Amino acid sequence: MTRLSEATAAHLPAGVSRPGYDRASQRIGIVHLGLGAFHRAHQAVYTDDAMAAGDRDWAIAGASLRSAGVHDQMAPQDGLYTVTERSSEGESVRLIGAIREVTVAAKAPERLAALLAAADTRIVTLTVTEKGYWRRPDGATDLAGIVADGNSIYHHLARAVVARQAAGLAPLTLVSCDNLPDNGRVLRAGVAAFLNHQGETAARGWFERDWRCPNTMVDRIVPAVTDGDRARVEAVLGMRDEAAVVTEPYRQWVIEDDFAGDRPRWELGGAQFVADVAPYETAKLRMLNGAHSALAYLGLERGHRFVHEAVADPAIRPVVERLMRQEAATSFTAAEGQQLDPYADALLARFANVTLEHRLSQIASDGSQKVGPRWLSSLAAHGGDAPATLTALAAWLRFIRTGNDASPDPRRAELARLWAQGDAGRVVDALFGAGGSMAGLWQPTEVQRQALVRAIEL
Repeated sequence: MTRLSEATAAHLPAGVSRPGYDRASQRIGIVHLGLGAFHRAHQAVYTDDAMAAGDRDWAIAGASLRSAGVHDQMAPQDGLYTVTERSSEGESVRLIGAIREVTVAAKAPERLAALLAAADTRIVTLTVTEKGYWRRPDGATDLAGIVADGNSIYHHLARAVVARQAAGLAPLTLVSCDNLPDNGRVLRAGVAAFLNHQGETAARGWFERDWRCPNTMVDRIVPAVTDGDRARVEAVLGMRDEAAVVTEPYRQWVIEDDFAGDRPRWELGGAQFVADVAPYETAKLRMLNGAHSALAYLGLERGHRFVHEAVADPAIRPVVERLMRQEAATSFTAAEGQQLDPYADALLARFANVTLEHRLSQIASDGSQKVGPRWLSSLAAHGGDAPATLTALAAWLRFIRTGNDASPDPRRAELARLWAQGDAGRVVDALFGAGGSMAGLWQPTEVQRQALVRAIEL
């Protein structure tokens, strides 16, 4: 079967939308770290929209930090891939041309360094998941972990700061697109801390003064692509696309309007530039992501595989609705004009999309990195009765007790030791009690503690 590439793209069916610009004439202006399906379905699509509308020289060089999998999918295709949007109303397929180069940091660190130090580069975007930011349970930067890793985002970004300062180049804007509260501030603190650790005092001063790390909120459901998805895309295209992405029609990107220099006109694709991202970020983390995690742990426990199955379960849906509407939505102050009840309605409709096989196991991975911003921040802010969130938290604690190896977690060994040494009450105290490893995120009242222990033991 023919493989998608620059040479074969002209033979795609007429129903496949094409990039509305000359790819060869676009210089690389963005370097992306953490090249995966979400980036290809989200930031790259917004950039494709901007260049199609005449915003030039924002092509993307994407870098995976370790795995060569995405490189091996995309490099033979000259960076081309398709995005298929599926809903109950049908599907549409679009060819994305925004990614011009693909590399692997672990195999070609010098090439990534050259891209980050290039004069044309003005923006760095990141989708490296929560654990890629190396935060301790109390939220502080884990310098020991970063140093031991040797190939973290901080190694590459700190190197870029030093190189650009030495060459007299302009500062960059670093745009985190991961599900972390204050993601830009977290990234900024990590880079500054690592520069300080390296003794790069002058570079740290320049970074803190002139570089920018805006907060953002990103939203699009992007399930892991299956062999069946690729076969279906192949039937539509008449050629093989190993880098194909399948997603929902909905997408949202809210960005703090704070840049070191010029930026792509992402608003042409619908991005919102605001003074304060916090209310949008909080709504997404606590309502969408919090509900997603609840569906994952409660759904897996009841034998479901996909989000649409779990949300249709009459034993789960009321818990998720209460978590969103009565607990998460009341734990923060919405922005002017931000309508949270219609937002919850839209989320439930998106979760019920049976055309997307969004695996619960995908959402359940790395739970220790996710429960803080998704549930514990809501519990800490709520100050009242939150039985649905406690029910979800209990399901996570039961999940880690099973040692489910299908969903890895960077703290799995530590959590397994806790369960091996004590009952539910002792585990709760070790995590959330005074001096507990997650107590900085939430310390339960005695009533909440008892309710959580009872829920675990159900």
